[in-house]
Amino acid sequence: MPVTFETTERIAILTISRPLAMNALDGETSAALNKAWIDFRDNPELWVAIITGAGGKAFCAGADIKGLSKYYNNTTAIQRKAKADREPGLGGITRNLEIWKPIIAAINGYCLAGGLEIALACDIRIASETATFGLTEVSRGIIPGAGGTQRLPRLIPLGKSLEMILTGESIDAQEAYRIGLVNRVVPADQLLPEATKLAERICRNAPLAVQAAKEAVYRGMDLPLSDGLRLEEFLAEPIRQSEDAKEGPRAFFEKRPALFKGK
Repeated sequence: MPVTFETTERIAILTISRPLAMNALDGETSAALNKAWIDFRDNPELWVAIITGAGGKAFCAGADIKGLSKYYNNTTAIQRKAKADREPGLGGITRNLEIWKPIIAAINGYCLAGGLEIALACDIRIASETATFGLTEVSRGIIPGAGGTQRLPRLIPLGKSLEMILTGESIDAQEAYRIGLVNRVVPADQLLPEATKLAERICRNAPLAVQAAKEAVYRGMDLPLSDGLRLEEFLAEPIRQSEDAKEGPRAFFEKRPALFKGK
């Protein structure tokens, strides 16, 4: 299986499993990721996802070059544009698939090209000390086409993002942390435990509230403040009527952990 999908309580763990190919994405792997993301999105019992790579050497080294070349040789530009407009992008979450549940990238080893674009499409990124990050596409005669040119400048300073995109050079985990590309850096053997701990912490909160908050942040980023505030109120009001919104204050006054149900 090129992608494994495991669950532990409310958490889904997706693992790209092509370690001999540095977890590069061929057609089969990308299709398997697409299905896994949809399964996660549509399962109300799963509240947070973690994506990582098998083998320790790579999170994902991007698209499989042989498969990518075959795809371009066997399709026209019009066919490729039509596919890009209607189907999920590389790795499933880079385009045309909205998931308001939180997604954490646990990044081990090489996180390059399309692999970094997948990580950028996640909400929180945790890196091992050996992780390496880069958008290397220009060195192959193409540009980052799965969100890299759009998400990286929204996450880190414009000058640094342009340096990475235009040179195609890579940075290490500490530099990624310094510029805000990743949230934290941990020893390799603590990567998945740290990501799981963070996922568990999120799962202690009301899932409908968490999802609405994520949606408000992303949808509001490019709006004027006044429009963003209206969006926030639009998303907040239904949550105030939920069962979880009653359970939260009740648990607080009864001095016990809240038992949220996502209702």
